[in-house]
Amino acid sequence: MKKVAIVGCGGSGKSHVARELGRFLDAPVAHLDAAFYDDEWNALPMDKFTDVQRELVAQPRWVIDGNYNSTLPVRLEACDTVVLMDVSTVAALYGIFSRQIRYGAGHKGNGVHNRIHWGVIKYVATYRRKMRPRVMAKIEEFGSGADVVLLANRRQTRRWLRKVAAEQS
Repeated sequence: MKKVAIVGCGGSGKSHVARELGRFLDAPVAHLDAAFYDDEWNALPMDKFTDVQRELVAQPRWVIDGNYNSTLPVRLEACDTVVLMDVSTVAALYGIFSRQIRYGAGHKGNGVHNRIHWGVIKYVATYRRKMRPRVMAKIEEFGSGADVVLLANRRQTRRWLRKVAAEQS
């Protein structure tokens, strides 16, 4: 496991898993929200965002977290492992609200980018029905050479991270 793409709904734990994997694997971690948004939440133009990802995946080792379905093929074609954070809608909604309570709004670094508004809530609430099938199709199409790890809840995630840590030590 040298090149890991972590995808899933907002609030699912992608950034936490990325930080832990980066530590266990001694690999640089990139949080796509940090690449896509500036401090005022202005989005990077898509062509530049795609170029940033191409530069990231050209490295020999990396862990990248973020969904960004339109650019997902860039990461899937380059990774050896896909981690799909496949938590329930309730767990993801809990994740975005508890993160907001813990860290407050704004860019906090280390993968914490909080901005809750109706669009974010709607995205999280409908992710499993609308976005998940699209992500799964892209994993099938572009990530065929990668190992796919599906993590359905926080307990399973903790158990898997302990297993990875043990394998790396």
